[in-house]
Amino acid sequence: MKYARLTKEQLEEMHEEFASFLATQSIDASEWSTIKKTKPEIAEQEIDVFSDLVWEGVLNKVRFLEHFSVNQIHLFLLKEENMQLIAIRVKNDSIDLLSSEGYQWLQENLMDESVEFFSASKAYTEDKNLDKFKILQQGAQITKGNLFTYFNNIIDK
Repeated sequence: MKYARLTKEQLEEMHEEFASFLATQSIDASEWSTIKKTKPEIAEQEIDVFSDLVWEGVLNKVRFLEHFSVNQIHLFLLKEENMQLIAIRVKNDSIDLLSSEGYQWLQENLMDESVEFFSASKAYTEDKNLDKFKILQQGAQITKGNLFTYFNNIIDK
């Protein structure tokens, strides 16, 4: 498996898509029940293949990722040829960006001397989607890019 197996909840939400996936392999509901009982390793493989297909679809479409930690925010724009990063770091240990108070402090104090902005771009490795997936594995969330756009405008000024 290239990425990660979908959770039971994710598979349940995608049960129609999974049924269609099985149908493309000429596996109907009764045969699937039999496979799960008599050949669980084959069932696991089918779920893994389906999971990778779902992840490929998601990763092909994602454009923005955000990762928050106690004192940093990493905002990614995933372009076709590379990824752009905007990083915001707060060098004040009393500020926790994961809390609403800390985030509000940042909004009100963007020009404070303890706030640093960085920007960079990085080429993908030979597997662009795996690069994106690794960022998600580290805790990033897929977003619409509002924060990236906002901070990009500040940096460009």
